[in-house]
Amino acid sequence: MTVKTAPIAENLKQVRASILAAAKQYSRDANDIHLLAVSKTKPVSDILQAYENGHREFGENYVQEGVEKIQQLHQYSDIVWHYIGPLQSNKSKFVAEYFDWIQSIDRFKIAKRLDEQRGAYQKPLNICIQVNIDNEANKAGVLASEVFTLLNQISELKKIRCRGLMAIPKATSDEAEQRNSFEKMQRLFIDCQKSFPEFDTLSMGMSNDMNLAIEYGSTMVRVGTGIFGARDKPTA
Repeated sequence: MTVKTAPIAENLKQVRASILAAAKQYSRDANDIHLLAVSKTKPVSDILQAYENGHREFGENYVQEGVEKIQQLHQYSDIVWHYIGPLQSNKSKFVAEYFDWIQSIDRFKIAKRLDEQRGAYQKPLNICIQVNIDNEANKAGVLASEVFTLLNQISELKKIRCRGLMAIPKATSDEAEQRNSFEKMQRLFIDCQKSFPEFDTLSMGMSNDMNLAIEYGSTMVRVGTGIFGARDKPTA
Protein backbone atom coordinates (compact mmCIF):
# COMPACT_ATOMS: atom_id res chain seq x y z
CA MET A 1 0.00 0.00 0.00
CA THR A 2 1.51 3.28 -1.09
CA VAL A 3 0.71 6.40 0.89
CA LYS A 4 1.25 9.89 -0.46
CA THR A 5 4.20 11.58 1.20
CA ALA A 6 3.10 14.35 3.57
CA PRO A 7 4.78 16.65 6.11
CA ILE A 8 5.23 13.59 8.35
CA ALA A 9 8.19 12.60 6.17
CA GLU A 10 9.84 15.97 6.64
CA ASN A 11 9.05 15.99 10.36
CA LEU A 12 10.66 12.59 10.80
CA LYS A 13 13.71 13.80 8.93
CA GLN A 14 14.03 16.82 11.21
CA VAL A 15 13.57 14.84 14.43
CA ARG A 16 16.16 12.28 13.34
CA ALA A 17 18.56 15.10 12.48
CA SER A 18 18.02 16.61 15.94
CA ILE A 19 18.79 13.26 17.59
CA LEU A 20 21.92 12.90 15.49
CA ALA A 21 23.08 16.41 16.38
CA ALA A 22 22.44 15.89 20.10
CA ALA A 23 24.25 12.57 20.04
CA LYS A 24 27.26 14.20 18.41
CA GLN A 25 27.19 17.11 20.86
CA TYR A 26 27.20 14.81 23.89
CA SER A 27 29.55 12.16 22.46
CA ARG A 28 26.80 9.56 22.20
CA ASP A 29 26.32 6.90 19.53
CA ALA A 30 23.14 7.91 17.71
CA ASN A 31 22.40 4.23 17.09
CA ASP A 32 21.89 3.85 20.85
CA ILE A 33 19.03 6.36 20.84
CA HIS A 34 15.68 5.07 19.64
CA LEU A 35 12.90 7.31 18.41
CA LEU A 36 9.43 6.25 19.54
CA ALA A 37 6.76 7.88 17.38
CA VAL A 38 3.80 8.54 19.66
CA SER A 39 0.89 7.81 17.37
CA LYS A 40 -1.97 8.05 19.89
CA THR A 41 -5.13 9.66 18.44
CA LYS A 42 -3.55 9.62 14.97
CA PRO A 43 -5.09 7.64 12.09
CA VAL A 44 -3.61 4.53 10.56
CA SER A 45 -2.82 6.52 7.43
CA ASP A 46 -0.39 8.68 9.43
CA ILE A 47 1.33 5.61 10.84
CA LEU A 48 1.69 4.24 7.31
CA GLN A 49 3.30 7.48 6.16
CA ALA A 50 5.87 7.16 8.93
CA TYR A 51 6.32 3.48 8.13
CA GLU A 52 7.00 4.20 4.46
CA ASN A 53 9.66 6.65 5.59
CA GLY A 54 11.49 3.94 7.50
CA HIS A 55 9.96 4.20 10.96
CA ARG A 56 9.06 1.06 12.89
CA GLU A 57 8.42 1.89 16.57
CA PHE A 58 5.08 3.42 17.58
CA GLY A 59 3.59 4.32 20.96
CA GLU A 60 -0.07 4.21 21.94
CA ASN A 61 -1.76 5.52 25.11
CA TYR A 62 -5.25 4.08 24.76
CA VAL A 63 -5.77 0.32 24.80
CA GLN A 64 -8.81 0.07 22.51
CA GLU A 65 -7.40 2.51 19.95
CA GLY A 66 -4.02 0.79 19.97
CA VAL A 67 -5.48 -2.69 19.52
CA GLU A 68 -7.62 -1.52 16.60
CA LYS A 69 -4.56 -0.07 14.87
CA ILE A 70 -2.50 -3.20 15.49
CA GLN A 71 -5.27 -5.33 14.01
CA GLN A 72 -5.59 -3.07 10.97
CA LEU A 73 -1.82 -3.16 10.40
CA HIS A 74 -1.26 -6.82 11.25
CA GLN A 75 0.44 -7.47 7.92
CA TYR A 76 3.23 -5.05 8.86
CA SER A 77 4.87 -7.60 11.13
CA ASP A 78 8.04 -5.57 11.67
CA ILE A 79 6.23 -2.76 13.50
CA VAL A 80 7.11 -2.67 17.20
CA TRP A 81 4.17 -1.53 19.30
CA HIS A 82 4.70 0.19 22.67
CA TYR A 83 1.93 0.79 25.16
CA ILE A 84 2.87 3.93 27.07
CA GLY A 85 -0.29 4.91 28.92
CA PRO A 86 -1.79 4.01 32.30
CA LEU A 87 -3.19 0.49 32.37
CA GLN A 88 -6.24 -0.74 34.23
CA SER A 89 -6.35 -4.37 35.36
CA ASN A 90 -9.43 -5.13 33.27
CA LYS A 91 -7.58 -4.19 30.06
CA SER A 92 -4.27 -5.89 30.76
CA LYS A 93 -5.11 -8.95 28.65
CA PHE A 94 -5.25 -6.81 25.50
CA VAL A 95 -1.82 -5.34 26.15
CA ALA A 96 -0.45 -8.81 26.94
CA GLU A 97 -1.85 -10.19 23.69
CA TYR A 98 -1.16 -7.39 21.22
CA PHE A 99 1.75 -5.21 22.29
CA ASP A 100 5.52 -5.78 22.22
CA TRP A 101 6.31 -3.33 25.02
CA ILE A 102 4.63 -1.61 27.93
CA GLN A 103 6.48 1.33 29.44
CA SER A 104 4.12 2.26 32.27
CA ILE A 105 4.49 -0.50 34.86
CA ASP A 106 4.32 0.81 38.41
CA ARG A 107 2.60 -2.06 40.25
CA PHE A 108 3.52 -5.71 40.66
CA LYS A 109 -0.16 -6.63 40.37
CA ILE A 110 -0.25 -5.40 36.76
CA ALA A 111 3.07 -7.04 35.87
CA LYS A 112 1.83 -10.35 37.28
CA ARG A 113 -1.40 -10.16 35.31
CA LEU A 114 0.51 -9.43 32.11
CA ASP A 115 2.78 -12.38 32.80
CA GLU A 116 -0.20 -14.68 33.31
CA GLN A 117 -1.97 -13.39 30.20
CA ARG A 118 0.99 -13.38 27.81
CA GLY A 119 0.61 -16.27 25.37
CA ALA A 120 2.98 -19.20 25.67
CA TYR A 121 3.68 -18.87 21.93
CA GLN A 122 4.66 -15.20 22.24
CA LYS A 123 8.02 -13.67 22.98
CA PRO A 124 8.36 -12.23 26.49
CA LEU A 125 6.68 -8.86 26.91
CA ASN A 126 9.25 -6.07 27.21
CA ILE A 127 8.51 -3.66 30.03
CA CYS A 128 9.84 -0.50 31.59
CA ILE A 129 9.22 0.59 35.15
CA GLN A 130 7.64 4.04 35.25
CA VAL A 131 9.39 6.19 37.85
CA ASN A 132 7.83 9.24 39.48
CA ILE A 133 11.23 10.85 39.72
CA ASP A 134 9.99 14.18 41.11
CA ASN A 135 7.57 12.66 43.65
CA GLU A 136 4.60 14.47 42.12
CA ALA A 137 1.39 13.72 43.99
CA ASN A 138 -0.85 13.34 40.94
CA LYS A 139 1.57 11.51 38.65
CA ALA A 140 1.79 7.76 38.06
CA GLY A 141 4.97 5.83 38.71
CA VAL A 142 6.88 4.34 41.60
CA LEU A 143 9.16 6.42 43.73
CA ALA A 144 12.88 6.01 43.08
CA SER A 145 13.24 4.38 46.51
CA GLU A 146 10.73 1.67 45.50
CA VAL A 147 12.24 0.70 42.17
CA PHE A 148 14.52 -2.10 43.35
CA THR A 149 11.74 -3.74 45.39
CA LEU A 150 9.49 -3.84 42.34
CA LEU A 151 12.29 -5.05 40.08
CA ASN A 152 13.11 -7.93 42.40
CA GLN A 153 9.46 -8.99 42.39
CA ILE A 154 9.19 -8.77 38.61
CA SER A 155 12.43 -10.70 38.09
CA GLU A 156 10.59 -13.88 39.17
CA LEU A 157 8.11 -13.65 36.29
CA LYS A 158 8.79 -15.82 33.24
CA LYS A 159 6.99 -14.05 30.39
CA ILE A 160 8.03 -10.53 31.31
CA ARG A 161 11.38 -9.04 30.34
CA CYS A 162 12.25 -5.88 32.25
CA ARG A 163 14.29 -3.71 29.92
CA GLY A 164 14.62 -0.45 31.80
CA LEU A 165 13.03 2.67 33.21
CA MET A 166 10.64 5.31 31.91
CA ALA A 167 9.97 8.75 33.33
CA ILE A 168 8.04 11.91 32.59
CA PRO A 169 9.89 14.56 34.59
CA LYS A 170 7.99 17.51 36.01
CA ALA A 171 6.97 20.06 33.41
CA THR A 172 9.01 23.18 34.08
CA SER A 173 10.77 25.94 32.20
CA ASP A 174 13.55 25.93 34.79
CA GLU A 175 16.48 24.18 33.12
CA ALA A 176 18.19 23.55 36.45
CA GLU A 177 15.13 21.63 37.65
CA GLN A 178 15.00 19.69 34.39
CA ARG A 179 18.65 18.76 34.69
CA ASN A 180 18.16 17.63 38.25
CA SER A 181 15.35 15.28 37.24
CA PHE A 182 17.23 13.81 34.30
CA GLU A 183 20.39 13.39 36.33
CA LYS A 184 18.50 11.51 39.04
CA MET A 185 17.02 9.19 36.41
CA GLN A 186 20.42 8.60 34.85
CA ARG A 187 21.95 7.67 38.21
CA LEU A 188 19.06 5.34 39.03
CA PHE A 189 19.32 3.67 35.63
CA ILE A 190 23.06 3.08 36.06
CA ASP A 191 22.48 1.63 39.52
CA CYS A 192 19.83 -0.74 38.14
CA GLN A 193 22.12 -1.90 35.35
CA LYS A 194 24.58 -3.19 37.95
CA SER A 195 22.02 -5.68 39.25
CA PHE A 196 19.93 -6.30 36.14
CA PRO A 197 22.14 -6.96 33.10
CA GLU A 198 19.20 -6.91 30.64
CA PHE A 199 18.63 -3.24 31.41
CA ASP A 200 19.28 -1.32 28.19
CA THR A 201 16.45 1.20 27.97
CA LEU A 202 16.12 4.60 29.58
CA SER A 203 12.96 6.09 28.10
CA MET A 204 12.80 9.80 28.80
CA GLY A 205 12.59 12.97 26.81
CA MET A 206 9.90 14.33 24.52
CA SER A 207 9.72 17.06 21.92
CA ASN A 208 10.48 19.93 24.31
CA ASP A 209 13.27 18.33 26.34
CA MET A 210 14.70 15.73 23.98
CA ASN A 211 18.19 17.19 23.76
CA LEU A 212 18.55 17.45 27.52
CA ALA A 213 17.35 13.88 27.94
CA ILE A 214 19.94 12.68 25.44
CA GLU A 215 22.62 14.55 27.35
CA TYR A 216 21.67 12.54 30.43
CA GLY A 217 21.73 9.14 28.78
CA SER A 218 18.25 8.61 27.36
CA THR A 219 18.14 5.66 24.98
CA MET A 220 14.57 6.28 23.84
CA VAL A 221 12.84 9.59 23.20
CA ARG A 222 9.09 9.77 22.73
CA VAL A 223 7.92 12.25 20.10
CA GLY A 224 4.33 12.75 18.99
CA THR A 225 3.48 16.30 17.94
CA GLY A 226 6.93 16.82 16.42
CA ILE A 227 6.19 14.00 13.97
CA PHE A 228 2.42 13.89 13.50
CA GLY A 229 1.35 17.42 14.41
CA ALA A 230 -1.18 18.44 17.07
CA ARG A 231 -3.09 15.63 18.72
CA ASP A 232 -6.63 14.74 17.74
CA LYS A 233 -9.30 14.16 20.35
CA PRO A 234 -8.95 10.60 21.75
CA THR A 235 -11.50 8.02 20.64
CA ALA A 236 -11.10 5.54 23.51
